[in-house]
Amino acid sequence: MTLPADNRLLPADGAFETRLRGLLPESCFRPLAPEFLEEPRGRFHGAGGLVLAPESAEQVSIILRSCNAARVGVVPFGGGTGLVGGQVKPDPPAPVILSLGRMRAVRGLWPDENLMIAEAGLALHEVQTAAEKAGRLFPLSLASGGSAQVGGALSTNAGGVNVLRYGNARALCLGLEAVLPDGRIWHGLKRLYKDNTGYDLRDLLIGAEGTLGVITAAVLRLFPRPEDRSVALLVVPSPAAALALLDIARAVAGEMISAFELISGQGLRFLAETMPGLRQPFATPPAWVVLVDLGVSGGIRAAALLERLYERAAGAGIAGEGLIAQSEGQRSDFWHLRESIPEGNRRIGAIVSNDIALPLSEIPGFIAATGAEIAARGPFRVNCFGHLGDGNLHYNIFPEKGARREKYDDRRAELKELVQERVLALGGTISAEHGIGRLKAADLARHEDSARLAAMRALKVALDPNGIMNPGAVLG
Repeated sequence: MTLPADNRLLPADGAFETRLRGLLPESCFRPLAPEFLEEPRGRFHGAGGLVLAPESAEQVSIILRSCNAARVGVVPFGGGTGLVGGQVKPDPPAPVILSLGRMRAVRGLWPDENLMIAEAGLALHEVQTAAEKAGRLFPLSLASGGSAQVGGALSTNAGGVNVLRYGNARALCLGLEAVLPDGRIWHGLKRLYKDNTGYDLRDLLIGAEGTLGVITAAVLRLFPRPEDRSVALLVVPSPAAALALLDIARAVAGEMISAFELISGQGLRFLAETMPGLRQPFATPPAWVVLVDLGVSGGIRAAALLERLYERAAGAGIAGEGLIAQSEGQRSDFWHLRESIPEGNRRIGAIVSNDIALPLSEIPGFIAATGAEIAARGPFRVNCFGHLGDGNLHYNIFPEKGARREKYDDRRAELKELVQERVLALGGTISAEHGIGRLKAADLARHEDSARLAAMRALKVALDPNGIMNPGAVLG
């Protein structure tokens, strides 16, 4: 199955804009600000485009129908926080950049059903605030939650720190409203926990990164708020010990573990180097630290449960020093440390960043063997951290202290391939939660199962025969 070539598309030029101005209100048109041409890691820079900011699914429908008829590409743009270049088209022809930021309504909230209908442009922290006011919890939590939007989180099937307990974005969505490439609106906002009627378009559009249509609203799952929460930072000697600690944590706390995060000493040193004002809880960064977050109910004290966990782990020789938050302020400080790690990485500048997942038992061997091979290839620094509870690690390679990543641009492909080959050989994935975007499209084509690729291409051609939706993303 052959995908439509990008060179079949036409630019969103002045004549096309004039036609759209006859169909849309003036409020939909936005200046081409730098934010629409950039992405956080600086790997891709947009080549221009026409920015449109609709405020309804009907206006999105007009835009997609017009783009499809004129064969103009469309790049959906949410909060702009994606890390794989899915929101920026670097090559001509100039597309329509479809900003969902004006679609910010909470269309309904049903606490007794644990459901909310939110529009695609609503920021995740706004969803969390609305849920909290209703006495509920929306658990999708990202470091970029103040900017990341519902539509983007669903389109990339975002994960975050609470996947271990609540699942990723797909698991938190029951229904969608979406506009297909030809402009038809799919009205799928059903508040149903069970709906087994035919193919699941919801699951197809979630994680498609805007290549099959545009999500405009979603039915989101909410949860009862835990009565008590606490966090611990526990020092462990190795990733193997961290996994043993996870086993003990499951025995002690069961399904009350909200997050189980692995933090490396290198990550803490990066924070000391780039954010010296950030208070760190350890005088000397340990080699490895685990952050454990518990949310409990039924009269249980979260801190007491963490104390029991620490006692068992220390008694087994698995944990060394341990710090347990005794207040909401301390809990916030511990999480602030963890959530600052990506910003510390950004300030250092990674040669290559890897968003990987592995079978849990393979993680210690992978970290040891891959770290040794990278060290043998040059004076590189590795910051390996992430969501150990669900097997998702961020394995990032940096230059030696004082050097810039550009020094090693000619080594980037080699280092990326080294990590990817090791991950795939162990039954892992090269994209755990950030998606494919443009950054990994070639990697997907090279490494993915051929039958799956053929099915993906067939779906793309069937739904988007003119290839207008996010051209160049995912399938290249």
